Amino acid sequence: MFSSFSSTLAAAANASGAKDTTKKSMSPSLRTDIYNTIDQAKPWLIGGTAGRQAGDGVAYQPILSLIHTHFPDLKVGLDAARNVEHESAVIVAGITNMILEMSKWDGMAGAMAMRTWVDALGDAHGKISSALSPGAKGGSRKDQVGRGITKGINQLTDVTLMTREFAARIQIISLLKSVNTKVHGAGSDEARQGEALWSSKFI
Repeated sequence: MFSSFSSTLAAAANASGAKDTTKKSMSPSLRTDIYNTIDQAKPWLIGGTAGRQAGDGVAYQPILSLIHTHFPDLKVGLDAARNVEHESAVIVAGITNMILEMSKWDGMAGAMAMRTWVDALGDAHGKISSALSPGAKGGSRKDQVGRGITKGINQLTDVTLMTREFAARIQIISLLKSVNTKVHGAGSDEARQGEALWSSKFI
């Protein structure tokens, strides 16, 4: 399963890098699509009684369709579908990359969108029950979503999309640093690794 997930991560990373480098302006729908995907992703990550949640193999598709408008090659592979952690990682990465794409054209608008997204991730994770489901593998659903968020942010995010505007770049990187702390807690291994990873992006 690890090797299969590695393949999914590689495919998603390659998809983010397969963007059209000849673009001369920001897609007119990008800003709206970003906020729509954030609105859809938050309850999808939280899950609940409605049955539409990360890991069900179906509910990610409307979110992915909006991401495909801007990154058509991003896919949830066969090894990732119906897996909470894997689906979460791909969707989190797709939305994050959309925001970074917007920041390239409008740095401060990208920073504002990233703040909204990071707050939504932290709030969503905080609302997920930490109880183990009967027969659950890989820990509680809260743990699986948390690992998916971390993988999506740290491993799949395409940093080359980010604005070169200094002030906006600092804000975006600081926000991305904070995700691991929000999800895993201050002083955790994940928080320290995220701090080191995103601090290197200032260079």
